[in-house]
Amino acid sequence: MPAETIFALSSGRLPSGVAVVRLSGPQAGQALEAMAGTLPPPRAARYRDVRDPHNGELLDRTLILFFSGPNSVTGEDVAELHLHGGRAVVAGVLGALARLPGLRPAEAGEFTRRAHANGKMDLAEVEGLADLIAAETQAQRRQALAQASGALSRRVEGWREALVSALALVEASIDFSDEGDVPQDLTRQANAFITPLEQEIAAALADAARGERVRDGLVVAIAGRPNAGKSTLLNRLAGREAAIVSDLPGTTRDVLEVHLELAGQAVTLLDTAGLRETADVVEAEGVRRALARAEAADMVLWLSPEEEPPPASFEHAVKIRSKCDCGVKAGAGWLGLSVQTGEGLEKVLAEIEKRASTLAGGEPALVTRERQRLALEAAAFHLARAAQEFAGLEELRAEELRLAARALDRTIGRVDVEDILDSLFSTFCIGK
Repeated sequence: MPAETIFALSSGRLPSGVAVVRLSGPQAGQALEAMAGTLPPPRAARYRDVRDPHNGELLDRTLILFFSGPNSVTGEDVAELHLHGGRAVVAGVLGALARLPGLRPAEAGEFTRRAHANGKMDLAEVEGLADLIAAETQAQRRQALAQASGALSRRVEGWREALVSALALVEASIDFSDEGDVPQDLTRQANAFITPLEQEIAAALADAARGERVRDGLVVAIAGRPNAGKSTLLNRLAGREAAIVSDLPGTTRDVLEVHLELAGQAVTLLDTAGLRETADVVEAEGVRRALARAEAADMVLWLSPEEEPPPASFEHAVKIRSKCDCGVKAGAGWLGLSVQTGEGLEKVLAEIEKRASTLAGGEPALVTRERQRLALEAAAFHLARAAQEFAGLEELRAEELRLAARALDRTIGRVDVEDILDSLFSTFCIGK
């Protein structure tokens, strides 16, 4: 265990109804006794006077709790003071704690880092917790909660058990090949583990793009010729004047981004430059960027007043006949919209929400981060190699299985994680 005991405000912004100050470390119990008298029984709340140990001044009357390690959130002794959420109350308690020997303020994410170091959370669960704190939509919340609750971790543990069983069979065929009581078809038995395992990991990887899409948000590009109504549509969807609207062609020269929520999904709307040939160097660069961003987007809204078909790279675009005023009807496969009056906007929104639900809906994905995807891709690669024929050189098969197991261990943070942890915990708030 770390020699130091850490403390921090673990609740939200002050002032508040209740403020929770948390301590973790070997002296958490002693610090709580010094400020509130005798320790309460583990996991039982008690109402106590909280005083400054240095001068006996009453700081607050509040609830205190104690959780003895390793049966706590961090695996260490943990104490909590549920204070009244005034700034002066919290400042007084934090100041008194800082003057106790062996205690120091916690760094960002340090409580969670200790939980990871003490085996209370693996890396995938920590990443899920970080995503849960950052979640802005219902889809992100559901996915992050599944990750923080160990959905990927449990699946990886199952895969690893199957992999270890396959490796044991291969190593038995190497070490005891001359023993009469060792079956001769151990390689076939090992492949009975390897093939289904490879298929399961491949299925999880096939859904990885959806998981990353939910976490990062869908990107929806609004594209079309100049003066097709792109900026006006962006403003209507955003509910504010986010883009400059003008009758002059080429007004939008760079990609404008607006973040909002549609159908429970985080969405980044892109207003792009009108697509046309131009001698203007600045506008030409805007057109190039518009094409690149639209082609990389999850969805494209193609606006055209005359139902001009979109470029081939936008073949799955939502085709919108803009400026459908004065009773003009949209043709088959097109949605009619008046960007000036908003007529037809509900149908456009319904189509966007339908496609967004298809792209990011369903059960929470197992793989939600690029790091997880790359680790599982490495595991799948080595499993595929392990299933090959090695002309009797089973040592090579065993090595591929060991490399696959190491890749699975990277997924949940058993190996090679220090640089990842430094980056990850820096995104946490202090007190978490």
